[in-house]
Amino acid sequence: MADVMHRVLALLAVLQSGRSFSGAELAARLDVPPRTLRRDIGRLRGYGYPVETRPGPGGHYRLAAGRAMPPLLLDDDEAVATLLGLAALGSTGSASEGSIDRAAVRAYGKVDQYLPKRLRPRAAALRASLETAPTPAPSTSAETVGRIAGAIAQEHTVTFRYAGADGAATTRLVEPHRHLHLHQRWYLLGWDVDKRDWRTFRLDRLAELRVTGRTFSPRPLPAGTGVDHLRAGINRHRRRVVLTVDAPVPAVADAFHRQDVVLSTVAGGATRAELALDSWQWLLPGLAFLGADFTVEEPEDFRTALRGFAARLGRAAPAPSPDGREEPGPGGPPGAGSAAPGA
Repeated sequence: MADVMHRVLALLAVLQSGRSFSGAELAARLDVPPRTLRRDIGRLRGYGYPVETRPGPGGHYRLAAGRAMPPLLLDDDEAVATLLGLAALGSTGSASEGSIDRAAVRAYGKVDQYLPKRLRPRAAALRASLETAPTPAPSTSAETVGRIAGAIAQEHTVTFRYAGADGAATTRLVEPHRHLHLHQRWYLLGWDVDKRDWRTFRLDRLAELRVTGRTFSPRPLPAGTGVDHLRAGINRHRRRVVLTVDAPVPAVADAFHRQDVVLSTVAGGATRAELALDSWQWLLPGLAFLGADFTVEEPEDFRTALRGFAARLGRAAPAPSPDGREEPGPGGPPGAGSAAPGA
């Protein structure tokens, strides 16, 4: 399928030049047999592209003019993914004027007019059946993202006013390198010229953006990826926690969906989970709802704290004795758990 799509896209690129081409000329340009060319012309028409044909001597193929934008060359699954992606993006943010989420809502309402005719009923059915819940998050300016993307591509420095987490505003001169998206926030990763170091900036806190036109030489990223660097910064004051959970990756992902977690499968179908947490208590809700055996590999002080908590749970819910009375737990008589807050 990849080879077919590559051929069709190449054919479309040639036809969009606006010229008329004979079948022999097109076949030679694309290095395909005439029969394959005719099939690919049929595919383009199936996608909604108006390819005109004049048969006989002097015959030709050409793409009909007069369309401001031809239909998107999407297959069925790509069309569904496009609509779902726009719906998900449109539900995230505050829908402020000029924001990415507001633009996504507008695009979601009109994208099917650019789809091939055969896909439009499916797009309409999907829109009628879909409902998304709003996700509170800061809105980011679509214009800001676009201008920074242009600066990254052209290797131009940018200046802007930036409001830090404490509200203090500073003026920055930055060599932009990457747009990053993590936890419903958009970031810029760049080299801060004045501080001579890498910095990440929340795009919703940028103002007075200006592309200087001054060029820079791209630098190697400070980590394997920009997101790796961002995660390291966000988690720098948190503890690294490693678990082995006797459950498959999807189940563990559901249990820790509110945490920044990296999951991998280990021997026997168990899951290795790496998290960054402020305290051991953040482990408890996910593990309690998961209902699977687990081992805390590190850190040791989290292991010690969990053993103490397990002992308190045992004292709070002692096992019944054969005569129906509660047996004291390992820490003393029933109710003693509440007297051992530091265990």
